[in-house]
Formats: sequence, structure tokens, C-alpha cells
Amino acid sequence: MPVTANVIDAEQVFDQELRLIEAAKGGDKQAYQKLYQRYIGMVYSLCLRLMGDRALAEDASQEVFIQLWRKLGNYRGDSKFSTWLHSVTSNIAISYLRKQRGWLQRMFNIEESVAVNYVADESCDQVDLDSYIQRLPERARVVFVLHAVEGYRHEEIAEITNMAVGSSKAQFHRAKQLLREWMGDE
Repeated sequence: MPVTANVIDAEQVFDQELRLIEAAKGGDKQAYQKLYQRYIGMVYSLCLRLMGDRALAEDASQEVFIQLWRKLGNYRGDSKFSTWLHSVTSNIAISYLRKQRGWLQRMFNIEESVAVNYVADESCDQVDLDSYIQRLPERARVVFVLHAVEGYRHEEIAEITNMAVGSSKAQFHRAKQLLREWMGDE
């Protein structure tokens, strides 16, 4: 019987979420606040992985929830809300990243960005994959996170980032190569 209880609990959570979404669509700020509290961790984590910088991730997360308030009416319920929000977050975070000063320079001068993005925690003996991901050059980091962590196909990544599919694959290969190299040095 525990399996049935879990199914009922999942259905109740799903129904509760749908009610929150509908209320927020109708302008209910408390319902929107509950959605914010439920999803801020997921949104911030994705933004941090894409940006590689805590301050930028915080700013991008704020932008996601500002845009979410405006775009919530676009959610039709065809997929889970978390899946839809994940897609919205990815698109907004990448757009936000493009708007940052020096984005083109960082985009094409990838060697320089390696040193800028690395923040080491010398007290940690364990291999911390997130710190290595943050250390990746920006293009490689974005492609790696979208493909390996979030499960996007290279065709989708190419569309989101305005790069060729081959460039997405090359950046993913570069990211894997750098990660192997760095992790092997530890």
C-alpha cells in the first residue's frame, strides 16, 4: 500500500501546484511567492552552472522570476511546470549572459576566461565537479551544462546559443577534455 500512498501524494502535490499556477496567472502574489520559494533553488543552481559566477547567477535568477511573472500565462500545462521553467530559465540565463559587458570578448577569447572563472577551495580534498565546471571557458561551460547536466541535444543548444551544431559538439568535447585533464591533476 505504500506505493499507492506515494501516487496519491504525488497527485496531490501536482494538483496543488496547478492551483498555485492558476492563482498566480490570475495575479495572486501569494501564490506566485509560493512558486518562487518552491523553485528558486532550481533556478539559481541552473543559472550558477551556466554563468559560473555567483553574482551573475543571482542577477539572472532575479531576471528569471521577473520574466516568469510576465510569461506565466504562456504555461499551458503540456509538460511539468518544472520542465517548462527549466527551459525558460535556460533561455533567460543565456540571454542575460550575452548582455553582460565583454561577452563577445569572453566568447572568443576562451583561454583568458579560464583563469577568471576558477575559484578554488583549497580546504576541500574531494573532487568538486561544480568548481571544475565553473572553471571552464564560458562557451564550453554553457554547452557542457546544457548537454551533460540538463540533457539538451546539440541541435537545441545550437538554437539556444546561436552557434552551429558542430560548434556545440566541439565545445562539449573541449569541456570534457579540460575536465578530464583537471580532474586527473587532482
